[in-house]
Amino acid sequence: MKKLFPILLLFLISTQNLFAIEIPILHHYCNDLTETLTPIQQKIIDNALREFEDKTSNQVVFLMINSLEGYPLEEYTLEVVEKNKIGTKKHDNGVLFFVAKNDRKMRIEVGYGLEGALTDALSSSILRNEVRPYFRRGHYFQGITAGLDAIMKATQGEYKNTNRKRVPKGEEGFSLGNLIFFLIILFLLLGGGGRGGGVGWFLLGSMFGSFGSRGGGYGGGGFGGGDFGGFSGGGGSFGGGGASGGW
Repeated sequence: MKKLFPILLLFLISTQNLFAIEIPILHHYCNDLTETLTPIQQKIIDNALREFEDKTSNQVVFLMINSLEGYPLEEYTLEVVEKNKIGTKKHDNGVLFFVAKNDRKMRIEVGYGLEGALTDALSSSILRNEVRPYFRRGHYFQGITAGLDAIMKATQGEYKNTNRKRVPKGEEGFSLGNLIFFLIILFLLLGGGGRGGGVGWFLLGSMFGSFGSRGGGYGGGGFGGGDFGGFSGGGGSFGGGGASGGW
């Protein structure tokens, strides 16, 4: 029996590794692996986060997956940031906003260099007061943009809100379905990707900017900031700072 124990232990370890969840390589600032966000919504978020890095050098990245499949939340997010080297090596100024949609779990993982500005307490407040009220109503785009907006403000010492956000019922119908449909039709009428496309994109970006400010103070950056994607980590380090939450 004593001889069998090491063999059994090795078998269990190898089986656990076989079924370990995959840690993704991130190619964008906004990474939705659940197909919850529309391409337009992803582009708005991606452009805003890229522009924020250009202005501040702080690198904020969003990742949403379906499920952790039983994997520990904090362990998963640490592996994601370490694998993708979010933030710069010089300043360790990276942040990951992570959502496991089906598990109803979320976390803000903060790099060493931003722990003084985006504290554990502020991270918890953002998840609880900015994101959770929207997620509980199934408004993922609004919750994500509200959370990211608060994160960006916090890294610059501008986020102070500790009061829970109230989501008016009237905002539900305005948020996604009808608005997205209307904007797409407007874009197509204005020329789509053809000669009138520039005007269409400009109007869409402007309208989404004002919509974002209603849904959580998120200006977005419109559609005018280059191509979708292009994220590359800079060698930032993390030590477990941040907060976890659920809805």
